[in-house]
Amino acid sequence: MKDKRHEKIIELINQYDIETQDELAEHLRNAGFQVTQATVSRDIRKLKLSKVPARDGKQKYALLNGVQHQMSEKYVGILREAFVSMDSAQNILVIKTVSGMAMALATALDNINWKEILGCVAGDDTVMCVIRTQEDTEAVMDELKKIVDGKA
Repeated sequence: MKDKRHEKIIELINQYDIETQDELAEHLRNAGFQVTQATVSRDIRKLKLSKVPARDGKQKYALLNGVQHQMSEKYVGILREAFVSMDSAQNILVIKTVSGMAMALATALDNINWKEILGCVAGDDTVMCVIRTQEDTEAVMDELKKIVDGKA
């Protein structure tokens, strides 16, 4: 069922300019799939969908096929644009972002595939990253600072 749903998602985003998870969920329901917002969110992450500019100046979901280096550059750009500040508590890294950009920043961190980061949880303007160790947290913070400052 998941594979069929993923195929339908790709078909839908190629056919329509879908800007939000709610819009995507509605299109899926109209196509006969019973989905929740959480399911759609997981599907977006699994398919690695990205938001790209649409014709009308808004954004839409798209499946980007590209070289890993280009994707890394995209994620670095997101980190630089979204980052506001960061702080840590032991092996937890908390990153403040521009309002509405936490999910994009968390997705960027997840897709950069740093072995030190176990996973990220995002709200509207805050990302919580679970890091393997306290030492790894300091290393990730140093690397993020270099990226944000344009030194990486």
